[in-house]
Amino acid sequence: VQPPEKPLQAEEWNRLRESFCSPEIFEEVMLNNMVRCNSPIDVAKSLLTHVAKSNGDIAYNLLLKYLALCVQQGKTSEILDMYDILKIRFKVLESGAYSLLIRGLSNSDQWRMALTLLEEIKTFTVPSRGNYEFCIKAAGQHQETALACELYREMLAKDLVPTLDVQQALFDCSRGMKDPELQKELIGILLYLRENQIYPHKTFMRSIKLWFESIPGENWRGNLTTIKDSGQCPVCNHQLEDSELTEEEYNNLRERIIRDVIHGTDTFRKTSPQEFEDFQTFVENRLPFDIVIDGLNVSHIMPRKMQCENLFEAVNCLAKNNARLLVLGRKHMLTNSSNWKREIMKEMQNKAHFFFAENISEDDAFLLYATLRSGKHCKFVTRDFLRDHKACLSDSLTRHLFRKWQRGHQIAFSPSSGGKHINFLPAFCYDCVVQTTGDMWHIPYKDAFEEKYSYRVPRKWLCLQQE
Repeated sequence: VQPPEKPLQAEEWNRLRESFCSPEIFEEVMLNNMVRCNSPIDVAKSLLTHVAKSNGDIAYNLLLKYLALCVQQGKTSEILDMYDILKIRFKVLESGAYSLLIRGLSNSDQWRMALTLLEEIKTFTVPSRGNYEFCIKAAGQHQETALACELYREMLAKDLVPTLDVQQALFDCSRGMKDPELQKELIGILLYLRENQIYPHKTFMRSIKLWFESIPGENWRGNLTTIKDSGQCPVCNHQLEDSELTEEEYNNLRERIIRDVIHGTDTFRKTSPQEFEDFQTFVENRLPFDIVIDGLNVSHIMPRKMQCENLFEAVNCLAKNNARLLVLGRKHMLTNSSNWKREIMKEMQNKAHFFFAENISEDDAFLLYATLRSGKHCKFVTRDFLRDHKACLSDSLTRHLFRKWQRGHQIAFSPSSGGKHINFLPAFCYDCVVQTTGDMWHIPYKDAFEEKYSYRVPRKWLCLQQE
């Protein structure tokens, strides 16, 4: 239903309603479309007036849709009116209404009212991350930095994971301030990024740079750079932390992954014990491998090409220098089809070892097992970020070692700019996390291209030095 461009009279709304295929949901559909089309508030008001006159009442869900339109357009007085109406009519509101009200009021000169609503929510449930973040941003925009930090700490205490945007807002509102407590808070955010291996986007990175450079009397200077393959920063010549695990760290990690992730409760929902036993025997008889490839994952890298051609190009490229390859495939790859040509598969099997799992099996556990059993030198190729497997590890130290091992062993790949070839990016010899020596910071960040490919580790860095 296309919303009208101007308010209608009762008989006009009636005619529209009667011509609609499902008159009983006409008002709901119409208001949804008004939100989608960002219709003038007066048009929505005329519909609600018509409903009130016809029914003597307006249903809660219709009021909420009208509120969403008011919030979308930043109509503060209408939002406040709706709050009064909802409180009088319904006494207790559900979380969706509170979220809309907080969002609408936090962007207005009535932003403190959003804080009052946040307190109301706390009386019956834990506020959502969005509830907190709108209030934090509002406090920051009005130079109430201490309040913004207090809300941020409260949010973390409730185990709500902050977005990069709200962390950026804290850096933006703290610019030019000399406050040791505030400084400690923001440094804590950078250490949080390090601990959780989170990469800021480019605009967040610029906010970090500007904050450092604005601290009175500290003379920080930031430069954007690309770290050399050796791990040396071209700006300050500092050598970044090594991504290599010690022998003890590697052995501990391997044992924990095989115990908690591979033999944990999850694996055999995705494969059978017999299949995994067959795979272990297959691997043990052929160790060690140099590179383990997630065949199905690689085969989808360029959608316009046949899947077997994508995999064939990857195998040809990675088989150089006599590397011993293991490709994890699925049984359907052996059936001659439009995507899987038998002759190409045979040629690939002359260059690499193949293990074909059942079509319903998930091969991440196979990938991790074969790579870890092959030794510290073995790399793996997949676009998956393996987040689920990291989450299976119970303590933060082991999760940190897993991420560090992953960064040093995962070969990233992407199509070339023309989309005709696959480019492989070697795994890093240095650790790609936020690093500091106190008077120097190195912060990796993702540019637009790397954000598009979430599995890619960033190659752009911000180098901050105190002069």
